[in-house]
Amino acid sequence: MRYIDAFNHFFPARFFAELVQTPGAQKDMGKRVRGIPALYDLDERLRIVDSFPDYSQVLSLGMPAIDRLWDAARGPEIARIGNDGLAELTAKHPDRFPGYAASLPMNAPAAAAREAERVLANGANAIQLHTNVDGAPLDEEHFWPIYEIIEKSGKPILLHPIRTREMADYRTETKSKYEICSVIGWPFETGAALARLVFSGIMDRYPGLKVISHHLGGIIPYFEGRVGHSWDQLGARTSDEDYAALLKRLKKRPYDYFKDFYGDTALAGSRAATVCGIDFFGTDHVVFASDCPFDPEKGRGYIRATIAVMESLDLPAADMAKICHGNAERLFGLRRPG
Repeated sequence: MRYIDAFNHFFPARFFAELVQTPGAQKDMGKRVRGIPALYDLDERLRIVDSFPDYSQVLSLGMPAIDRLWDAARGPEIARIGNDGLAELTAKHPDRFPGYAASLPMNAPAAAAREAERVLANGANAIQLHTNVDGAPLDEEHFWPIYEIIEKSGKPILLHPIRTREMADYRTETKSKYEICSVIGWPFETGAALARLVFSGIMDRYPGLKVISHHLGGIIPYFEGRVGHSWDQLGARTSDEDYAALLKRLKKRPYDYFKDFYGDTALAGSRAATVCGIDFFGTDHVVFASDCPFDPEKGRGYIRATIAVMESLDLPAADMAKICHGNAERLFGLRRPG
């Protein structure tokens, strides 16, 4: 089976050089990121890719997001450096890296829109967005022109969670403890961002948007009953805002918007969660992804584990091919080998 890894991360050389010399970068990158050579060492990444037969990667930048480290004045330049670096890698190694997802300086929305136009016109296969912009929600209206540009391109959004320690777990505390913010906070954050895209009206305004949610939709597939029945009653628990009127303005049942999103298989090798997510989104709306190189082996572990999960599933051959490579080829506009 051919595998196209739709969601994994790499820092091109010039971007990585900017990253490590930026004030605050060492803290934000954290010990985990600094200790993973495959995140920035091209030779090591190529060795990992080549260790799996018929396997390739659509690259995207790793964390932290551009708006976490650079202000609106510097962010556009850094985004261009990162995107051009990824484009260069795909041009040099198309068999290993058949495409890339560009990143945007979202704290400078006008510049982000211009960068989206530039990279999509020059061959970017997707746009990577994060679930918040340095704490701000993705549905703020100054971001809407970016969605219009992406929708017109026909390319998808890769939605990556970014809940940080500053977003406390309890009101009486100032920061999240025990890495709760990422381990279980990211799946919640993914669900929250998808809900904001729905209830803000963005998905009605830009119905052609294709959003691929990292980690198979976060909490959404697991809580599909609540997503369906609770949001069918939107407004029943709220007295200070007219959510019932909002519900009537939506063009579809809330549940149906969530079913129209996409997810990837980057679940650290969890078979049960993979089955749940595929059942929710359907085989036409799931892409293979590993989250390489953030496994304990620093590169190969999640790839191997995710392939093993896929091979353990009792899926028809046609559905298996869709998830493992066909959906990525269609969504990203990738050319088939030969």
